Amino acid sequence: MVYGIAKMLNFAHGDIIMVGAYVSYFALSAFHLPALVSILLSVLICTILGVVIERLAYKPLRSASSLAVLITAIGVSYFLQNAAMLIYGSDTKIFPSVLRGSLKVGSLSIPYLTMITIAVCILIIFSLQMFIKNTKTGRAMRACSEDRDAAALMGINVNKIISITFAIGSGLAGIAAFLLAATYPSVYPTLGSMPGIKAFTAAVFGGIGSISGAFLGGLLLGVIENLSKVYISAQLSDAIVFGVLIIVLLIRPTGLLGKKSNEKV
Repeated sequence: MVYGIAKMLNFAHGDIIMVGAYVSYFALSAFHLPALVSILLSVLICTILGVVIERLAYKPLRSASSLAVLITAIGVSYFLQNAAMLIYGSDTKIFPSVLRGSLKVGSLSIPYLTMITIAVCILIIFSLQMFIKNTKTGRAMRACSEDRDAAALMGINVNKIISITFAIGSGLAGIAAFLLAATYPSVYPTLGSMPGIKAFTAAVFGGIGSISGAFLGGLLLGVIENLSKVYISAQLSDAIVFGVLIIVLLIRPTGLLGKKSNEKV
């Protein structure tokens, strides 16, 4: 959503996930709050953080070059990582055990947390699609994605729509933070680095700017990565994932569900 509307890659998205993971960790371990409350706190903090980052770091660069925005996004990412190191230290914190156990189907064992993660992702994708297609704000987001200047001429507050987009994306990062930390129970300052890169990889794989494409890309990359770990090499799994991405883009540059757009000059 952020790239489709703001035309920028928010490299700090993975680090917002990291912040959400710390919020959930302290909510569960220090304050002993229920899991649902910790998720809501993570969503709230991540949403506020995303809006603040957009206002302070990205909004002044609306008309700047894409390179300036890219460097700023990388800078924000490193700022959040180092701030986490100063506040929490560089040691790894063990995330509390949440919903352990698995469903046994013959010789197959499926963790409950994995099933919940898939169900939550499907629900989020469906809700986002309905929001974008059936609400006034969603239609404004689609208009800004097509042409921000034309949308502004039609009376749409482009700055407000971009802020809302960042708020939604960052809020969803709060949900992802809890699910990620619960699945791989460790929290540390660079937690979001690789998931952030893989999220962009999934978005490009599925078709940049497409919500359903990002979901499909993430699902396929997850399957490829795990099959690579089991049947080829755990050390080479990331290289295989990115190699598959390169092959797909050579065959279909717009991604699996991406649409080719012609830009008039």
